[in-house]
Amino acid sequence: MKITTAMILAAGFGKRMRPITDTIPKPLVPVLGQPMLGTIIDQLKASGFDRIVVNGFYLKEQIRDFLENKNDASLVFSEEDSILETGGGVTLALPKLGDNPFVVINGDVCWLDGAEPALDRLVEHWDESKMDALLLLHPTSSAIGYEGNGDFTMNPEGYLARKNESDPAPFVYAGIQILHPKLFKDAPEGAFSLNEIFDKALADNRLCGLKHDGEWFHVGTPEGLIEVEGILRNKMRPLLNR
Repeated sequence: MKITTAMILAAGFGKRMRPITDTIPKPLVPVLGQPMLGTIIDQLKASGFDRIVVNGFYLKEQIRDFLENKNDASLVFSEEDSILETGGGVTLALPKLGDNPFVVINGDVCWLDGAEPALDRLVEHWDESKMDALLLLHPTSSAIGYEGNGDFTMNPEGYLARKNESDPAPFVYAGIQILHPKLFKDAPEGAFSLNEIFDKALADNRLCGLKHDGEWFHVGTPEGLIEVEGILRNKMRPLLNR
C-alpha cells in the first residue's frame, strides 16, 4: 500500500525562537529565504504525497493564508481553537487523514536527503505486519544544532526502546514518522503529546525506527537558525557555482 497522505504540525508557539516568533509562526520562519513549511510541502510533493493536512493555532491566520496562496487543493488546513499539542492536533485532524497509515512531520524540521529521499525510504520501510509507528531517527552524535541526550535505542530488527533518563542514547527522533490511525483509538480528549502514542506502540512492541542516511538540523533558536543557514549555504555553494 502506497502512503500518500501526510500531516504537518504547525500549531505550536515556537517559544525558543523568540523574538522572531513574536510575529511569525515558527514553520513560516525562512531558512535560506524559503519558509520551513514551504520546503516540507515541496519535499512531500516530490515524494508523491497528494493530500497534506497542516494544522494551525498560534498566529494561525498566517498559516492559513500561506496555504491558500498556494492555490493547491491537496493542501488542507486543520484549524485549532485551543492548543492541542502534537497528539491532540493529530487526533483532531483524523477525519481529514483517512483510515490508512499517514506521515506526520514537525513543521520546523530541516533535513537533507541521503542517496534516496528520506520520505521515500520511510514509506518503503513501512511494514504493517510488525509496526504501528515508524520513526525516522538520526544519530545523536551528528545531529547539527542538537544539544540533547538523544531519545531512543534501536535493536538490529529496528525495534525501539526509550533510553534511561540520565543516559545518552544513540538516536534522536528526527520529527518525521508514519503512524497507523488505530493508535488513536481511545485517545484522550484535548491536549496531549505524541509521546503517549509512541508509548502505546512501544507497549505492544510495535514501535520501530529507521536511521536517516542524510543530514539533519535542529533549528531551535535564532542562534541555531544562523548556524544552520551558514552550513546549508556552504553546502549549496558548489552546486550554485556549477
